[in-house]
Amino acid sequence: MMPAALPLVLAGPTLRHCDQDNFTLWFVSSKAMNELTLTLGEHTLVLEPEQCHQVQLGTHAWQYLVQVNQDALLQADAVIGYELQDSQHGALFSNIEQLHYPERTRPEFIIKPKVENILHGSCRNPHHHSGDALVAADTRLSQDLSIEARPSLLMMSGDQVYVDDIAGPMIFAIGEVIKLLGLPQETFTDASLAGSEAISYHPAALYQRHKNLLPNTQYPATGAFRRWYINHPIFTSSMAENHIVTLGEIIALYLLTWSPELWDQVEIPKDVAGLSAANKTRWENQWVHLLEFKTGLTQVRRLMAHLPTYMIFDDHDVTDDWNLTAKWEEAAYGHAFSKRIIGNALIGYALFQGLGNAPKKFQAEITPLIDSYFSQPDDEKQNQLIDELLRFEHWHYTLNTSPKLVVLDTRTNRWRSESDLAKPSGLMDWEALMEFQQELVGQENVIIVSAAPMFGVKLIETVQRTATMFGGSLLVDAENWMAHPGTANTLLSIFQHRKTPEQFVILSGDVHYSFAYDVRIRFRRGGPKIYQITCSGIKNQFPEKLLPIFDKLNGWLYGHFSPLNFFTKRKRMFIRGRRPNGERSKRLMNQSGIGLVHLAENGAPTKIAVLHSDMSETHFDPPRKK
Repeated sequence: MMPAALPLVLAGPTLRHCDQDNFTLWFVSSKAMNELTLTLGEHTLVLEPEQCHQVQLGTHAWQYLVQVNQDALLQADAVIGYELQDSQHGALFSNIEQLHYPERTRPEFIIKPKVENILHGSCRNPHHHSGDALVAADTRLSQDLSIEARPSLLMMSGDQVYVDDIAGPMIFAIGEVIKLLGLPQETFTDASLAGSEAISYHPAALYQRHKNLLPNTQYPATGAFRRWYINHPIFTSSMAENHIVTLGEIIALYLLTWSPELWDQVEIPKDVAGLSAANKTRWENQWVHLLEFKTGLTQVRRLMAHLPTYMIFDDHDVTDDWNLTAKWEEAAYGHAFSKRIIGNALIGYALFQGLGNAPKKFQAEITPLIDSYFSQPDDEKQNQLIDELLRFEHWHYTLNTSPKLVVLDTRTNRWRSESDLAKPSGLMDWEALMEFQQELVGQENVIIVSAAPMFGVKLIETVQRTATMFGGSLLVDAENWMAHPGTANTLLSIFQHRKTPEQFVILSGDVHYSFAYDVRIRFRRGGPKIYQITCSGIKNQFPEKLLPIFDKLNGWLYGHFSPLNFFTKRKRMFIRGRRPNGERSKRLMNQSGIGLVHLAENGAPTKIAVLHSDMSETHFDPPRKK
């Protein structure tokens, strides 16, 4: 395909950090822009270079992050349309199909500092057989564009991409996009291949990376019963056959995750030769699911062009079991090629997710290194950028909303086990938890975004703890807030502290099913009200036959009146599970969806629901008082 056939806008526009003082817009174009003019409502701004961060991702791909910061820039609770004009290319978004809603002439948004309605979810896997709930969210928004009905924001709480679980047809498309856009190539150290140009994207070469490309440890891995083999895989995902490796692959993956146009530039064969019978069947099934995913991308883009969108990483944005144990970190960062793979995923996260959340946090340390590398890519600059990203401590952020919204980094500030490096690390260390507590002081109520639920399904946590005792923490993804004693006790103490809020709404994902808990402190009158609201996944589900068993057993063993609760770390907490759609013996909902949370004036949830891809809803109504 000739580059001349590429559309001007390859991905976006996507609204990112927007409030009364900030407007942030992300997009990727196939040509460089010249002088950009932004129209915001009735105001027109000729953008200065510092207001428009440009990164040349490849020969035919430029990323732009428009960021305007000005006191009282935008009016609250009013419809604000926006347009972007380039001095050479004209109106950038005018020819994008279905970018605005019917009877509207341009995309628009509303600044709602008082959070009354929020969309949230995690885990969007393009080749999963479930429907894409972001499409349903766009359909719902199109039915009522009033200020009252419009969500304040879209919060994506992890696994926006699956770097470690790529469908065969998707990685074939990634190879085509790398060639089409001229994305960067790189050389490898301590790898089976000399560099990215040696990677084959022929179907016969797929589903093989865990054997032929991904690195292994150089020390014996041990379990409770026996010594394992010396070359234990560093990347432990059970679906690592097509694990992303290079920066070019990362960039292509993000663009294909959000861009309907690039799919039109790539022809993926349904029938391929050179695969085993099992992998041929996998290819055909994944081909069908990706085709369904592609058809919804126009609506997904429209949704993200109309709602301020915020993101935070979880494991699959980088790799499964990312920083799960100190032993894993020792193996992963002690191997040059493994460190490069992780670093490339972090570069991708910074570019496509992190920068848009809080642009100012990256300006001093990260943005100059990004500019330096992409202006003239080489291995030394790439390694320098990766080293700085691995040291970076400001992935978390807060939003100046009411209630205050606090987004936690539960991946890079781990509380490593002091007793055994192979045991799960705490999701946040003591210093990070103290910083978190300071964000809460003086707040009457708060919304917390934690990728993993702070209060999860106790039976599943018990299974993970048992597996950890036998050396299998990596096999069961044993990462939850209660897995590490220091983290668990410090977190629970924060909830009981007299100076922290009287009301917490916790939004989580990660687990591939949805639930809602009402949490109170035992033996205390008053005290904080805590609502654990988990919605996962946007396009993913837990194994269908297994979850009902866990649900029933958890109800029998750890129901709110069970004495077994007094033998758990959260024994000081009284937890009631909400029933989905009032079902008598069910607490967990296993169907892809996007979370809908409505808040009262005092910040308490008045509606907790999940909107599914078929437009049905699951409601989690308050438990009956007993």
